[in-house]
Amino acid sequence: MVTLESQHIVFTNKASCRDCYRCLRVCPVKAIKMENGQAFVIQERCILCGNCIKECPQHAKSYRREIEKAKQLILDGYTVAISIAPSFAAAFEEWELPFLPSALRKLGFQIVSETSIGAFETACQSAVIANENPHAAHICTACPAVVNYTERYAPEQLSHLIKVVSPMIAHAKLLKQKYGNNIKVVFAGPCVAKKGEAERPEFAGIVNAVLTFEELREWLVEENIALEHCESSNFDESPVPNATLFPLTGGLIKTANLSTDILSTNSIMISGSKELEDAYSFLSSDSEAVIEPLFCSHGCINGPGMNSSKSLVERKLSIIAYAKSLEPTTVEPKLSAEQMLTKFEKKELPDTVEITEDAIRAIHRKTGKETEKDLLNCGACGYPTCRDKAIAVIRGYAELEMCIPYVRKLAQQRTDKIIETSPNGIVILNEKLEILTMNPAFVKFFRSSKSIIGNRIATLMDPEPFEKLLVSDEEMTEVIVNHGNFGFTAHEKIYKLKDDESDSKVQIVGIFVDITKSIIDKKKLDALRTKTIMQAQELLDHQISMAQELAKFLGESTARGEDLVENLIKLTNDEQKSSKDDRGKWLRDIYTSK
Repeated sequence: MVTLESQHIVFTNKASCRDCYRCLRVCPVKAIKMENGQAFVIQERCILCGNCIKECPQHAKSYRREIEKAKQLILDGYTVAISIAPSFAAAFEEWELPFLPSALRKLGFQIVSETSIGAFETACQSAVIANENPHAAHICTACPAVVNYTERYAPEQLSHLIKVVSPMIAHAKLLKQKYGNNIKVVFAGPCVAKKGEAERPEFAGIVNAVLTFEELREWLVEENIALEHCESSNFDESPVPNATLFPLTGGLIKTANLSTDILSTNSIMISGSKELEDAYSFLSSDSEAVIEPLFCSHGCINGPGMNSSKSLVERKLSIIAYAKSLEPTTVEPKLSAEQMLTKFEKKELPDTVEITEDAIRAIHRKTGKETEKDLLNCGACGYPTCRDKAIAVIRGYAELEMCIPYVRKLAQQRTDKIIETSPNGIVILNEKLEILTMNPAFVKFFRSSKSIIGNRIATLMDPEPFEKLLVSDEEMTEVIVNHGNFGFTAHEKIYKLKDDESDSKVQIVGIFVDITKSIIDKKKLDALRTKTIMQAQELLDHQISMAQELAKFLGESTARGEDLVENLIKLTNDEQKSSKDDRGKWLRDIYTSK
């Protein structure tokens, strides 16, 4: 799925960003916007140096991957060439170098060549321009991050830029010149800014995909291509040995056969954003020097896409060793001055908000910076000065809460407010059990005033719980104490307070919770419970008595019923006997009369 962020070259993984301001601190142009504690890249301000990618401890900064794009070129049946940057000798182990060309061919590249061949063209044309006007300042333009920086943040130096294409573009032009314009070119190197350079309108279609060495490694792993299982082979063309030194500070100047004396004022070799800023600050219209700047400190061997476990010294030695391993060769430039020509122009920044001194002071006041002494310029927020931070807030790039002293002060104020407004009494004592401070609730409980501060706690209450805790190994104790003199009962939590484990000085904190009402309510509840039980017992006794009376009555009633039934039965029997006697007499009389 293609998203807006995946179309950007450098972007933030929101799930990993952890509100540390590290990317902002290392970004030389502050192209970072903080929003809700997360850092986002401001695309229009970003120069694609990749510092944030290298330095983010959470790996929340990433760059656009183009492996699938390069694969598709091969799958579509194009003749695809790979131009591999000279810093490959530092990105791969020495034993891997002979097998790398074969591994690249296994990926599907039909032309495997070194960007150093284009670097030679760039160096030669830069030397021509510098020698044509030796009494001027000339800034080499092999590094796209330097070009981006100059166009956006130092447009006054644009006239000093040597208008020559970089080694990547020069080599791609050479490949198309040699193999035909229909071939596709994929560049692989340590630089993220190359992805942006390939998309410049003036270079449209020259380089078709840009990979980092990190991506190249990933691709080899995906295809199960192990370098140790590849055969040894060579690149399709060998470069001039000195041109392979381009990744190092001074590599272009050396390839151009200019002075590489570090004490020379005519050739200045710098690396890193700070050195570039310093060089630009002293560069004037009447300066006379060739300046070779590389934006990454120590040069391209420290690029964000290197993916090397070697130290910087080892990387530098690897580049030098590879250059020495090549056969000396003498060649002439193959591209014309017109083919090497490019253009640079000022790029407007999206900073349209008016910055006034009143607006800056207003931001300072919001963060508690009322005077010059309050402007700490601590840099914790990522900006070098409080003024820079205030300007960023006005532009919408920073948040007030990024100021660590301000946030700490807010936290202290909130803590103080909680203590001051707590309904529980709070008192703090020193190791002598003298009162250091107390909150209003404590003052109210013990009917005292702030004047009692400095006195021993014994002036208010029995100090025994405090004394016991002070001499014991326990850190906390809890007691319930009836302070009869003051008319309340308290549940007291008393604990030790230390700055750290090694601190011998101890403070004692007492928290007093008024439970008087709870106790009264408990007594009322107990009384109610007792009364209820008594009433229940009385009811039970009454019910038992009633039951007994009923039983007695039922017993008497039953006995009388039994007598009545017996009499009725007897009466019935007598009547039946009398009736039988009468019938017998009646029958005898009849028979006698007959």
